[in-house]
Amino acid sequence: MSNVSPDLELFNATTLSASLTVNDLEKSLAWYRDVLGFAVTREFERDGKLFAVSLRAGIVPFLIIRDDGGKGWDRSKGEGISLRLTTDQNIDELAKRIQAHGGTLDSPPTDVWGARVFRLRDPDGFKLVISSAQSG
Repeated sequence: MSNVSPDLELFNATTLSASLTVNDLEKSLAWYRDVLGFAVTREFERDGKLFAVSLRAGIVPFLIIRDDGGKGWDRSKGEGISLRLTTDQNIDELAKRIQAHGGTLDSPPTDVWGARVFRLRDPDGFKLVISSAQSG
């Protein structure tokens, strides 16, 4: 079912990447790398200071960028959105590994809509859902 105008070609995306502005880049980098297990693919410096890091979880790219405070330091981040990362890994074992490395789950692994999922937040409050592929 599509409500797209008949003269408009449907948009066909091939990937989605996230770019998150974080308060403490080093803290967020350590969390994504050391708690979740993301790989660092590139670091970006400006005037000799780290300001952004490209990360990857499998084929999924992530970018974390140091907040410059231009929109205020006390603004909420991650409200109204969650990022779902789907994996072929064992969800229960992944959740245990994350907890063993200092991560705190918002919800334990559970079955939802044909998938096994758990939820957590990064140091800035961005919500992540780690999920198995949906069955059926």
